[in-house]
Amino acid sequence: MVATLDTPSLAALVERAARLVVPGERHILGIAGPPGAGKSTLAEALVAALDARLGAGTAVLVPMDGFHLPNEELVRIGLRDRKGAPETFDAEGFVRLLRRLRANEDPEVRAPRFDRSAEASIPGAIAVPRTAALVVTEGNYLLLDDGPWAEIRPLLDEAWHLAADEGRVERLIARHIAHGKAPDRARDWVHRSDEANARLVMSSAGAADILVLGLPRLSEDRDGT
Repeated sequence: MVATLDTPSLAALVERAARLVVPGERHILGIAGPPGAGKSTLAEALVAALDARLGAGTAVLVPMDGFHLPNEELVRIGLRDRKGAPETFDAEGFVRLLRRLRANEDPEVRAPRFDRSAEASIPGAIAVPRTAALVVTEGNYLLLDDGPWAEIRPLLDEAWHLAADEGRVERLIARHIAHGKAPDRARDWVHRSDEANARLVMSSAGAADILVLGLPRLSEDRDGT
């Protein structure tokens, strides 16, 4: 049975993640959840707090979004209007990266970063040195048990599922508008595409170690972490 944390403080989540930090070893924490749940916000705050507490470079964030297929490829295969669905990612490439990060045999591993403003991935934008004890990865489909996605869960030492709150859909719409979509198109995209993906993601929550109900108040917690 998945343990449930009801709107925990950031400090509580940092304490849990800190247990995965073992000098000389490499562990991976995965944060899954539906689009707009706040995964990237939580992951960024978590890495910053761990570095502040345990030393700079202790943790590195490697998001799944860096493995979006290029728009040109999505057009070619007829999936441009489904961008964000599982089949629009290079899942195999992401799995290969996680295996390499877990093995931790290279002095440094480079990972891609997704640029939302350009809707494109930037190859090699994230450096993960061998000295980083914890890799935090976040993404919609970390817990799926279908196809290559099913290979991810065994590579995670711990997995969290960040549940959606009531403001998730409106945040998603605002995010699409901020990155260039017209308001009507943003609403259509969210209700047609993002929500279909969200239902799939939420169906996989049972594979997590903990279910986090609600995003912590990050701005209030950070100073005390």
